[in-house]
Amino acid sequence: MEYTELEKALGYHFKEKNYLLNALTHSSYANEHKKSLGSNERLEFLGDSILGIVVADYLFRNFPDMPEGDLTRNRAALVCEKACCGFSKQLGVGKYMLLSHGEQNSGGRSRSSILADAFEAIIAAIYLDGGMEEARKFILRFVEPLAKANKPKTFRDYKTKLQEIIQQNPEEALEYVLTGESGPDHNKHFTVEVHLNSNVIGKGGGRSKKEAEQQAAREALELMGY
Repeated sequence: MEYTELEKALGYHFKEKNYLLNALTHSSYANEHKKSLGSNERLEFLGDSILGIVVADYLFRNFPDMPEGDLTRNRAALVCEKACCGFSKQLGVGKYMLLSHGEQNSGGRSRSSILADAFEAIIAAIYLDGGMEEARKFILRFVEPLAKANKPKTFRDYKTKLQEIIQQNPEEALEYVLTGESGPDHNKHFTVEVHLNSNVIGKGGGRSKKEAEQQAAREALELMGY
């Protein structure tokens, strides 16, 4: 099969075509045809790790005020099967997949798990052929727009929002109270309560006091219907 059009879509030209061929070879095809090249499962394993570190690095550098909990949720949303399947569909990967007859006949070219795994395998193929920077550029083409679009929905400065609401009533007073601290110095966990006139309106935890306070404020806002 000719992969020139796919390479154009990927924005990357392979020096070693077997990397791309391997990335597109589903285990059903490899088993049916006894291909010496093997399936894309090993590449998928590597690509999954590369995707994770690139996304984590991007979020850490570009959203400096985002607490750990929201960083974790954002990363999960950007590397999940649904997201990777969507990226594969944008590229038209399905029509290039090497599948067994049975897999083709049962709708394998549009199956979410197959397309998601193929996207991760392609990441690894680009990494092996062209290095980390090429893999990073490829990943961020898809991840960056999605991360920017989702940011307002997934992160707010909960403490500031809660303070703005409470300040509407000058007689009300907010206080954040540290209620717990555990773990070794390199992996601390803090728990915090937010009090409104000595009444507990939210609790939160995190690896820093600031994160715990944000999560406590978030719970308070949710209880207040915000």
